[in-house]
Amino acid sequence: MDLSGKSPNWMLLHPEYIKMTKLDVEDCEQAHAAFLVYMDLTEVRHWKEVSCVKSDQLKLVLLEAKEKEGSAIQSVLPLPVHRSLSHNDIRHVLDRGFPMLLCAVASDSTLVYQRLTDGLVTPDPPVGPFQDGGRRQHRKRRQQQST
Repeated sequence: MDLSGKSPNWMLLHPEYIKMTKLDVEDCEQAHAAFLVYMDLTEVRHWKEVSCVKSDQLKLVLLEAKEKEGSAIQSVLPLPVHRSLSHNDIRHVLDRGFPMLLCAVASDSTLVYQRLTDGLVTPDPPVGPFQDGGRRQHRKRRQQQST
């Protein structure tokens, strides 16, 4: 508590928050979102070498981090949920040469991560004891359900 009896906002005093504000990004809401993602990556997910970088073209804060020691650097784009992105914005981040995570930050501080790639990625095959019934069996089931 300070002398007025009110506790100061700890986020405003955090060294990384101060560093982000010194990047002089116009969108202070995006900088706040970047700090929340920074805290999630470092304190909850225990990512390594998390740092903030200013994107002059996008006029926002990007994070660079490693998911674990020895893994590749990833670009993380923290964005308030109401802010839109263009294909060119995404292309700019992907062109940095690192895998990209988009993190949508809700007003209640909920974080949702989405991995973005350059092109299409084939999904992993399903795991489990699945059997392919073929198209004919699928049609039979559909006909039985409709009657």
